[in-house]
Amino acid sequence: MPIARAPRVQRPLRLAVGTALCLAIGFGLALPIPMLAPVLGAFLLATVNRPLSFQAGVALTLVVTLTTGCGLLLVPVLRYYPFSGVLLVGLGLFLTFRHGLRGGNNLVATFLAMGLTMIPAAGVFDFGLAVQVVSALAKGMLAAVMVFALCHWLFPEADNAPAPAAAALPGAQATWIALRAALVVLPAFLLALTDPAGYIPVIMKAVSLGRQSCTATARDAGRELLGSTLLGGLLAVLFWCTLSLFVHLWMFFLWMLLFALLVARKLYRLSPTRLTPGFWLNTLVTLIILLGQSVQDSAAGKDVYTAFAVRMALFIGITLYAWMMVFWLERRHGTRPG
Repeated sequence: MPIARAPRVQRPLRLAVGTALCLAIGFGLALPIPMLAPVLGAFLLATVNRPLSFQAGVALTLVVTLTTGCGLLLVPVLRYYPFSGVLLVGLGLFLTFRHGLRGGNNLVATFLAMGLTMIPAAGVFDFGLAVQVVSALAKGMLAAVMVFALCHWLFPEADNAPAPAAAALPGAQATWIALRAALVVLPAFLLALTDPAGYIPVIMKAVSLGRQSCTATARDAGRELLGSTLLGGLLAVLFWCTLSLFVHLWMFFLWMLLFALLVARKLYRLSPTRLTPGFWLNTLVTLIILLGQSVQDSAAGKDVYTAFAVRMALFIGITLYAWMMVFWLERRHGTRPG
């Protein structure tokens, strides 16, 4: 029977093992968009520090599937009334981020933002591709919930006190910050309309940046947003070099376990730094997206290094844009996250 220990010890292990297991499941079972499972797992494990009941886990999976599936309803609007469709997507992103800032479930808000952007963009190109993205989100979320339950059983915490409720920002402040986050994500969505299959990683990165921009200020936005993107890219290069020494699924799992544990120690301050947990979570997500897409490029016979360079340039571009939006809106309206 696993022994309950202090949260300070258990949470980094839980995040690292859970992320690595989700990665192994996503690529080992050849799930559609296999990097979705570890990305969703990382968000879930880093955000929720208490075990979910069976009913809550099933409910979370159903809620994410149903809410993201609503993106299919926007496909006809985008096809025949593109301007109105883009406005509806922007409004949906704004309401999603504002719901999280007003005390709602930030995790569901993040997954809903992914569904509102990835699914309509794929549906405009090919409705079958949109259904495949919905399936990928549902399967990835199911894998993340199962791994989440397993990791909480393997690494239980001694303190079972309920987690504090999320703090709600004042209405006007939440409105401007949600607008800022929506404006960060929207250009990546417009870019994905030209080639959804190629730009899905860019959307995932933009949603991560939008989530991170909700807690960033103009003073530290460059360090938080651009720094985490560059560090995630550097870790992805190191990971690829180590993985190329011996290419195997279980080595993929073990290297991800090691890299995720190094990041998790920083995130949970076992190795204290001046950087925020959001910085390290965005670093981990960037690492997973870049590495997962490079593995898929290699399997498809593409030039991995050229594709990585182009993707990294896009990531840096949308990160610089996010930094600009944080600086401009904060200076213009003087809103700072609480």
